[in-house]
Order: sequence, then structure tokens, then C-alpha cells
Amino acid sequence: MEFRQLGHSGLKVPVLSLGTGTFGGANEFFKAWGSSDVAEASRLIDICLDAGLNMFDTADIYSDGKAEEILGQAIKGRRDKLLISTKGTFRFGKDTNDVGSSRHHLTRSVEGSLKRLGTDYIDLYQLHGFDAVTPIEEVLNTFDVLVRQGKVRYVGCSNFSGWHLMKSLAVAEKYNLPRYVAHQAYYSLVGRDYEWELMPLGLDQKVGAVVWSPLGWGRLTGKVRRGQPLPKESRLNSQLSNDKGPPLADEYVYKVVDALDEVAKETGKTLPQIALNWLLQRPTVATVIVGARNEEQLKQNLGAVGWNLTPAQVAKLDAASATTLAYPYWHQRGFEERNPAPV
Repeated sequence: MEFRQLGHSGLKVPVLSLGTGTFGGANEFFKAWGSSDVAEASRLIDICLDAGLNMFDTADIYSDGKAEEILGQAIKGRRDKLLISTKGTFRFGKDTNDVGSSRHHLTRSVEGSLKRLGTDYIDLYQLHGFDAVTPIEEVLNTFDVLVRQGKVRYVGCSNFSGWHLMKSLAVAEKYNLPRYVAHQAYYSLVGRDYEWELMPLGLDQKVGAVVWSPLGWGRLTGKVRRGQPLPKESRLNSQLSNDKGPPLADEYVYKVVDALDEVAKETGKTLPQIALNWLLQRPTVATVIVGARNEEQLKQNLGAVGWNLTPAQVAKLDAASATTLAYPYWHQRGFEERNPAPV
């Protein structure tokens, strides 16, 4: 397993991490992801550690805290062998202050995660989203206390806009407060918006990308094809509108899948392995979070490392997945002599 530096930090992380959104299945939303119990989670973690994958990503809201609890039970006796990243900010409770990144909620969120995980420290703690109500100074001062207490070792964010992240980094520098070393962001062959603003920012400010949903809500598994119905277990069939990802034109997805099929014939690899390997060759990407309902899926995802697509194959996938950029990015790309594209 290859390891990479996580942004502007001394921490090295594996290029693949295991997401635990499939642990628990405690409500309708997360049942669509998976429902691994402690025994299955332990087995998946065994397979990961044997392959050199030692980073596990979770969040307080995953299955209403159940995912953290299952992860905590599954790693008993081997905490020192792995890295844990978790997240907070989204609503977790019914009280007025049970949401956001205030000192009140952030402190309670970290304490709750530590208890559910059965650990006294979190390797990477990330804000699950931007809180426009709480002053950034309050957020980062809270992180400063948590880092000094030893409860959190590194801090990051998730789903931030470019200005959210840059303003946070500026405040951190101004007041010598903890700096976000990671940005957990959606990025895939059918979701390349990350490249427009966040990738150049990540390159300039040395913020590592922790990629979520690398297969575009299952669109790149090979099960979504022209002229075929969606598979019954696909999240794209979910009745929950917020579990399908951004809307995409069918023909665009088919075009990307066609290119993946061509590369699959050349490499002998599966479509998910190719889609993951493509991401691992992109600038700023530190680790890609893979999910697994079972051992078979996990082992297939682990096959995305240890080899690389050729430049010609990368170019073929780039061309198939290219889209018209939003303003001002299309305008800036017209002047690459002084404003080169990051990829």
C-alpha cells in the first residue's frame, strides 16, 4: 500500500481508506449503504490491515452514531495499528445547539465520538460542512484546545467552498491556530467540479484531498449501462432524493462508462478499479475513501493500487468525462499561459 503526506502535515496516510458508512444500517438512509455488524466489520478491518490499509473514516451521524460504535468495538486491542478520521457539524440531537461548529457543539461532538469509538484520541477530525453562523475564530480556537488536550491530532474540513477553506486557512495563519490539512470532498470521473477551484487551492495551500464517493453513487461500478435498468440495490434507485448525488445526464454517464470499458479491455482491470486508479493520479489527492458492503467488494477495491494507468489511458478518460466549466473557470482556461490548469 502506498502512503502519502496528508497536506501540510507530517502525517502519512494510505492512498485508500475504508469508509464506515456501511456499518450499522440503523435507519432507512444508511440501510441503503449497508448494515455490517461488529463481526463483519472486524473481518473487513482484518482484510484492510493485511493489505496495508490502516485508515478508517466515519462520522457521528452515520447510523446515528452506530457506525462509530461498531468501528470502536471492531478495533479493540489494535487501536495503535490504525488511523481514525471522523466528522461532526451536522445535526446530532434535537436541541437548538445540537448542530454546527460552535464551541458548544464541536466540543460535545468530539467527546461523543471519543466515547463511541472507545479511544482517547482522534487522528483526523473534520468539520462535516461549513457553519456560516459560527465565527471561524471560535471554531479554530476550539480545535486549538482539543489539539492541546491531545483529543484531536489533526484537523480538516469537508464540503467547503473555496472561499470557506481559504478564509479558514487565513484565520489560522493570522492567529497561529490549527490549520486544516485535509479537505474531504466529492470527486469522481463523473464529478470533476473539485478541479475548478478546490484543487488549485489545495495545490497552492497544501491541503490534501480525502475523496468521498469516488464511484459517483455507483454510476462507475459497471452496473449502470445503456439500455439496462438500474440494479435493484443501487443507491440511484433510492426513494430518498438526497441519496442519489447530483443529477447527471444519462448519456454523459454512458460515455464515461464506454471509455472505462475500453480501458478495462486494455488493462484487464474492473471498472471500479480503473475509476479509483484515475483518482489516485490526480493532483492533491492524498487518500480515496472506498466503501464495501462485503468482503468481495472490499477486495475488488483494494485491487485499484499497485499499478497505474498509462498517460494515454488517463487522457482517454479525461476526454470522456470533460464538461463545460462554469464561469469564471472557462474564461481562465483561455489564458493558460499565465493561469495554467492544475491538471
